[in-house]
Amino acid sequence: MTLYSPSPKSELPRERLLAHGAHVLTSPELLAIILRTGMKGCDAVSLGRRLIEQFDGLRGLLSADAHTLMGLPGLGMAKTCELLAINELNRRALEENLKAGQALDQPQRVKHYCTAKLGHLSVEHCIALYLDSQLRLITTEEISRGTLSQTSVYPREIIKSGLKHHAAALILAHNHPSGVAEPSEADLALTRHLKHALALVDIRLLDHLIITGTGAVSLAERGQI
Repeated sequence: MTLYSPSPKSELPRERLLAHGAHVLTSPELLAIILRTGMKGCDAVSLGRRLIEQFDGLRGLLSADAHTLMGLPGLGMAKTCELLAINELNRRALEENLKAGQALDQPQRVKHYCTAKLGHLSVEHCIALYLDSQLRLITTEEISRGTLSQTSVYPREIIKSGLKHHAAALILAHNHPSGVAEPSEADLALTRHLKHALALVDIRLLDHLIITGTGAVSLAERGQI
């Protein structure tokens, strides 16, 4: 695919960003700054708009894997790596803030972090967020991959990790790739079992989140913890 250098018109997003701030730019314009160039017959802004439409929004685009991105017209290895890096930097920034002292005592903070980490995945993953006594994030660990009915989540392994990290509490989260955020009976049974097992070693189960690409459901908010 033949690329071409951006014309002065396609450089306008950079000029506007510097003059007025990033918030005044549209999503395609912001994406154009990252892409830098378009392709034959399609400038960077138009390419950005096309990609956003193809993935039904920024979330879908920035959550796509390398194989999918590199198969698209106008995206090669360099642009693909840039898009993947942006998504990973966003997740790391959220995690860094939580480790730096933002207490996980507000459900929205937890939902934002877990959605960024799990919402884009096409296979079900289950993670545990281990917290200290001030409800600050110590670490996040993947504890299973695959639906909870097919891949066992062993409370003893979670307890072992909790004790290793000197955790005072933890939050469980897993995604539903189907997009349906309602907890299953298996989800509720696991929550009850894990809460009881953790209480035996004085670790609190604060919440169990069901994550989709568009949001999250908190079992604690529903009174199901």
